[in-house]
Amino acid sequence: MISIVCVYNNKDIFNSWLLKSLASHTVEFELIRIDNTKDAFKSMAQALNYGGKKAKGKYIMFVHQDMDLGSNSWLEEIEKILDKLPNLGIAGVAGKGKNKKDIITNIKHGASSVLAGTKIKNSTKVQTLDECLVIVPKLVFDMFQFDKKVCDDWHLYAVDYCLSIKKMGFDVYVVPMFAYHRSSGYSMSERYYSTLKKVIKKHKRNYECIYTTTGNWNTSCPLTLQMIYQVGKLLIRIIKNKVRKWIEMMLELCHIQKYNRYKVIKTDSLNIKCLLRALAFSFFGYRKIKKKCRLSIEKNR
Repeated sequence: MISIVCVYNNKDIFNSWLLKSLASHTVEFELIRIDNTKDAFKSMAQALNYGGKKAKGKYIMFVHQDMDLGSNSWLEEIEKILDKLPNLGIAGVAGKGKNKKDIITNIKHGASSVLAGTKIKNSTKVQTLDECLVIVPKLVFDMFQFDKKVCDDWHLYAVDYCLSIKKMGFDVYVVPMFAYHRSSGYSMSERYYSTLKKVIKKHKRNYECIYTTTGNWNTSCPLTLQMIYQVGKLLIRIIKNKVRKWIEMMLELCHIQKYNRYKVIKTDSLNIKCLLRALAFSFFGYRKIKKKCRLSIEKNR
């Protein structure tokens, strides 16, 4: 049996997402609801430790209020997967590891419901997990809880747990299970970096780099410099997405699906080389595009 621990601060979101997705499950499970609408707990680590100690299941699933499991057999399937994982310390649905360029996950997230990373077919070992959904065997949790001193806020508690559990000799896995996360997951506030600084200080002797779903953090490089670099990467990603959508809109207006010469294809991913070529074509061919757009609009009137 799986015990589900959820800390919620918005009852409507909790009812509409997680609770709704659990309603159709036929397999037995334990639900431990932790109401934090009145700020009874000052950190997620504190709240999850409180809920985890009440759990009676073989596995304890710590999950966000805005998760949708997507299938009424999800709990049954995940338990079968967990039973087969050797040396399991903690598992989750999204994570990052050394030599992994992208986030490892099968989940979708955000308002546009996009894939959050690279899909996998088999359970994969990683260094850390995203906090949206993690599962810890009760036997492991009884020995080791979340660090409420280092993670005294609402961020990185699972990352810290993964790093600590690996140091103890256990393995960390991302499981190939689909789920939907309402949030896009990018809540890198000032408090996030405050907690990150403490996590780095705690683990810098054991790890040269900490790989997370929000970025890779070198434990020997000043955090301020890394913050500037990560913000820059995020801005580039946002700009690329905006430009890609603009290019696709222009091509659609022109009734052009593909330019073989410039290798511009409508896809979810657009590498920098293709992006620059498309921008160059769009810039120098502006008059031609404008003329085609005008003719297209007149034709459709």
